[in-house]
Amino acid sequence: MSITPYLPLIAALIAILVAQLVKIPINFFTHLEIDWRRAISTGGMPSSHSAAVAALTTGVGMKEGFSSSLFAIAFVFGVITMYDAAGVRRHAGTHASLLNRITRRLAIEQNDNQKLKYPLLKEMLGHRPIEVLAGAVLGIIISLLLWLAFA
Repeated sequence: MSITPYLPLIAALIAILVAQLVKIPINFFTHLEIDWRRAISTGGMPSSHSAAVAALTTGVGMKEGFSSSLFAIAFVFGVITMYDAAGVRRHAGTHASLLNRITRRLAIEQNDNQKLKYPLLKEMLGHRPIEVLAGAVLGIIISLLLWLAFA
């Protein structure tokens, strides 16, 4: 049985895995700490969402043809996903950061910094444009390598 029919899917899944795992050494070199949680967290370098949709889109293009309707669908899906990662989700993370600062400040002003009245929000949700671009490049490379190895 050939894996060629499944190459776009396999490429996307491998791209997610590689992008998530590569966040650990990148975090180490930028912050000088090993944080294993980076492998399952959102945000950061590179974007696993971008890696996945770029790998999927590239795989679909190579399998079905770059002029096919399936490629067009995958491409539009990928662009929307990457735009969302660098836009809406990034801004939601910025808002969460500001709300967390307000929450901490209110707790300090009310002399109640032992226990916050509201839970802190997750701040690392989206990506900077360079993180989205790096994820996309990673996904394309993974898809091309798999195609060369198995197709």
